[in-house]
Amino acid sequence: MHGQPPAGDDSADGDDDRCDHGCAEDAAHRSADPAGGDSAQNAADSADGDAPAPATDGGESPGARRTSSEPRSDGGVDSGVPGEVGSTAAASAGAEGTDEFDPVEVFPESDEMDLRPGADSCYKCSTCDTNCPVAEVDDEFPGPKFQGPEQWRLSRSDAPEVDPSIEKCSNCMRCDHACPTDVPLSQMHNTARGKYVDDQLSPYSRTYIRKKLLSNYGRLGRIGAMVPRLTNVALSNRALRWVGDKVLGITNEREFPEFADQTFRSWWEERGGAQVESRRRRVAYFHGDYANYNTPEVGKALVKVFEDFGYEVAVPRQRCSGTPMFANGMLDDARRAAEVNVSEFASLIEEGYDVVCSCTSCSMALRQEYPELFDIEGIDRVAANTYDAVEYLRINEDLSAALSKSDADVPDVAYHAPCHARNQGLADQALEVGASIDGVQVQDVGDSCSGISGTYGWKSKHYDTSMAIGEEMFEHMESADADTGMTECPTCAMQMEHGTGYEVNHTLQLIAVALDLEGEAW
Repeated sequence: MHGQPPAGDDSADGDDDRCDHGCAEDAAHRSADPAGGDSAQNAADSADGDAPAPATDGGESPGARRTSSEPRSDGGVDSGVPGEVGSTAAASAGAEGTDEFDPVEVFPESDEMDLRPGADSCYKCSTCDTNCPVAEVDDEFPGPKFQGPEQWRLSRSDAPEVDPSIEKCSNCMRCDHACPTDVPLSQMHNTARGKYVDDQLSPYSRTYIRKKLLSNYGRLGRIGAMVPRLTNVALSNRALRWVGDKVLGITNEREFPEFADQTFRSWWEERGGAQVESRRRRVAYFHGDYANYNTPEVGKALVKVFEDFGYEVAVPRQRCSGTPMFANGMLDDARRAAEVNVSEFASLIEEGYDVVCSCTSCSMALRQEYPELFDIEGIDRVAANTYDAVEYLRINEDLSAALSKSDADVPDVAYHAPCHARNQGLADQALEVGASIDGVQVQDVGDSCSGISGTYGWKSKHYDTSMAIGEEMFEHMESADADTGMTECPTCAMQMEHGTGYEVNHTLQLIAVALDLEGEAW
């Protein structure tokens, strides 16, 4: 079986962990590398032009001029009269034993994270705005530069309300990928969304209730999984969908995804858990809610592929990754989910497991958003040891060599790289996988956003924007000479099917078919 021991595991159990494809066991493990002008001047830019920037170290900025009433660096105050600089004021202060002025603490101590360094790193090049898919189709959206650095600066003012336009941000995170100075834009957006929900929305409002429902899909999933067929009939009822649109603002233009007859976790327990044991090659699978309740075939493909490469697979207790919670400003819910996930997966990492995800939004959450937003014991260790599943195989196995031996009947596919895959540097990996399979064409349908962005495209008020963003992808897919669509993001798959009529599958399913492990995957 194929495989490579996780880095840092020096244990030797004496078992022969070579795979049927002949891959060497000692391929190097890559350690995770999570993504991470004159900034002070730009932090002080005003709405009608650039103002001179105060020095951030407490001194005067070059060329800055003090007025007669401003404090000097020596603590005195200018009198405004030549030859009498601060003398009268200093004498008065000394006589009364008090200071003439009280210093103003511009950035007081706070429990909130300090994002000032990130705001100061923005030099207003607007690259984030030009790469924002929402700003491209909605002229009223001010863009990620405003939602990030500008919004953060405004939050330090006397009236720090979050601008409601934060609701239009889809959380695609393309701005993170585009920014040349690594401004933590999505971190700022997530923080602003959380503040907007906590401080400016009533928990009894339609907006808040909709956010709560959409961001906690696991709760709906648990109910739907109890009676999946009845749930599917109810969710496909046009009258109920109309009510959902009018009452909750959840669009009735889309068909709800069907719940599977058997969840992935139920299948896992029924098969008796892991079928391969190894002390050197171990992965813990973060499947997320959607693969569990709606597309268990993706989880099954992952398990079978990793076991074929000689890995012991663990499926621990877990909650939602938090991605829909971040996107809806439900940061308290996201923290509670993260605490469970970090605790479970950090303990497995201690036992020599690495974390693999089949959804690129889940791997993005564990790798980037968790350590950005939460301070939980073990969180950095989880972030550093989390991988997209296909990425992990490409790093640690000779996946191309294994696939090149395939004589399976694999269809040609039109592939869309999710935005969250691009943000992790994974945009081309599926193309590489397809190129390794003889006679298969994997056509890239462009680098545009699909438009759905998780729960964003499920909101009635954003549906038209979502479809306008996806138009470029739809056109490329329709012009592609392919048999099926492919992506690693479940909601991108929904959008691809909704806009083109293509059936869409996962890259792991293509690998499983090519290795002749899952004949029913397509």
